[in-house]
Amino acid sequence: GDKAFAQFLADEIKEERKIQKHKSLPKVSGGWELEVRGTEARLARKVAGEKITVTFNINNSIPPSVDEEAQDDQKPDEQEPDITSTPNFVVEVIKDDTKQTLVLDCHYPEDEVGQEGEEESDIFTIREVSFQPPGESDWKDTNYTLNTDSLDWALYDHLMDFLADRGVDNTFADELIELSTALEHQEYIKFLEDLKSFVKCQ
Repeated sequence: GDKAFAQFLADEIKEERKIQKHKSLPKVSGGWELEVRGTEARLARKVAGEKITVTFNINNSIPPSVDEEAQDDQKPDEQEPDITSTPNFVVEVIKDDTKQTLVLDCHYPEDEVGQEGEEESDIFTIREVSFQPPGESDWKDTNYTLNTDSLDWALYDHLMDFLADRGVDNTFADELIELSTALEHQEYIKFLEDLKSFVKCQ
């Protein structure tokens, strides 16, 4: 059974390599520096006395609507656009002269329709906003978190503009999907290779 499994994995890896769009990870325009640790990626840039970081994790970032069975009948180049990784991402804005970090928790709405009104033009939305002490890896539940569901639209628009002024706009969000999808595919191939070695190991 293991031999057949290993052979299946070898074929699968070959197929996945064939459809791999990016041999190296695509760049995000706007002077963002990328740092990848396993499934977590962090983009950082400095703008006029501020440090902006965007963190996301590719785990569970592929919407479940992808039907694996249907893909087998398609040509490899047809199936690729189906699988896109749209991770939640967290934007942190740190001003050099304050001791606080403004944290904006963003995500890609599953149905691109969005709510009524201007929001339709944005491909991502802000879910939550809070202040966190700098250098804290875990968010403090004791810090007030503003949920945007019940937020005044004018305030929400200002928050979106605030992000856009710092380079987090639709173009960025598109490129982040591209980067995340490439990273996810790279990690998937690596996982298949590790699984193959594991299965072959006697």
